[in-house]
Amino acid sequence: MSKNTPKAIRGTQDIFGSDADAFAHVVDTFERVRKLYRFRRIEMPVFEKTEVFARSLGETTDVVSKEMYSFEDRGGDSLTLRPEFTAGIARAYLTNGWQQHAPLKVGTHGPLFRYERPQKGRYRQFHQIDAEIIGAGEPQADVELLAMADQLLRELGIHDVTLHLNTLGDADSREAWRDALVKYFRAVKGDLSEDSQERLEKNPLRILDSKDRKDKPFLPDAPKIDEFLSDEARTFFEAVTSGLDAAGVKWVRAESLVRGLDYYRHTAFEFIPDEGSASADKLGSQSTVLGGGRYDGLIENLGGPATPAVGWAAGIERLAMLVGERDADIADVSIAVESDDLINTGISANTAIRAAGFSTEIIATGSPRKRFDKAAKVNAKVLLGISAQNGETVFNLRSAPGVEEYERIEAILKKLR
Repeated sequence: MSKNTPKAIRGTQDIFGSDADAFAHVVDTFERVRKLYRFRRIEMPVFEKTEVFARSLGETTDVVSKEMYSFEDRGGDSLTLRPEFTAGIARAYLTNGWQQHAPLKVGTHGPLFRYERPQKGRYRQFHQIDAEIIGAGEPQADVELLAMADQLLRELGIHDVTLHLNTLGDADSREAWRDALVKYFRAVKGDLSEDSQERLEKNPLRILDSKDRKDKPFLPDAPKIDEFLSDEARTFFEAVTSGLDAAGVKWVRAESLVRGLDYYRHTAFEFIPDEGSASADKLGSQSTVLGGGRYDGLIENLGGPATPAVGWAAGIERLAMLVGERDADIADVSIAVESDDLINTGISANTAIRAAGFSTEIIATGSPRKRFDKAAKVNAKVLLGISAQNGETVFNLRSAPGVEEYERIEAILKKLR
């Protein structure tokens, strides 16, 4: 490589080989499970007006203040590459009149952008899968989403993770809890970490999930949400947990699991690798596999009516790390055209086999005598040699015993003779 060759931007990646296979497997599995749960596929713009994220995520959050890729376009508008999906989906719900489809179940996937320190499993351009239910205020919507997430992880072969679940209560419950946390942490403010001291007045719930050793001694005795739950909020959470039990989704209560933004309500959740598991070893300190919650106040923040909503997202790169290396793609048929005079015959056979839904790899260049050996080295279920004997075209078909594709391909070739 020349010294003048441009290098990839730090925090980005070029995905190839087994990594690309694992990435595609995650997306394919998500698409299949999405259809099982009848979530509609949507595509969203990669950039939005900056205010969409500023009003959704909050001006003081790290994402908005430090991590967003924002720029001014030629028209003078401030635009931002999307750092997450939910805000854009909420904007689209309002501007496109999607309220007529409520409750709206949607799913999407694609690239997101955050300027943060690259580390294991985290990039500045990264990719997520995302599922949302908008316009459904019932706890059954939370159960539906969590059952979907649980099935997705199981179908990906990720079994050593557990759903960690908490409630943030309704608006009144959350506000009462917030006030109690401010009072509690004010009494020890001087002993808290610098980040927690800064969060105390603005976002005290975030102190509860602090990993700083200075904060940890004060967390066990901090006020718990259960002390402030209204009857309605308690009933809602009980309906979610009983629904999960009925769906066979295993969960544990995580009282320190919070969402700092005020529009979050009721259910908050994360799927986290079990301690000492293979998934925990692969992900290291970045332990969350999939997370989300109910955000009943978000659409109001964007100027819409009060609208209940719940959703989750998961990083494709991180799921691909847990899926591990995939077997290289196996072709259904490997074709060797053993004579230049038969190249068009090979093209006809290749076209007919592909039209029947089989994947193929054709070897029709290089030394004719070596083409069959090259085709035999292709990872394929069936090997087809095309040669001439006594002026006639011969299709030489081989496979291991019991390969079900053999007879169907043989029938295709009979029509070509």
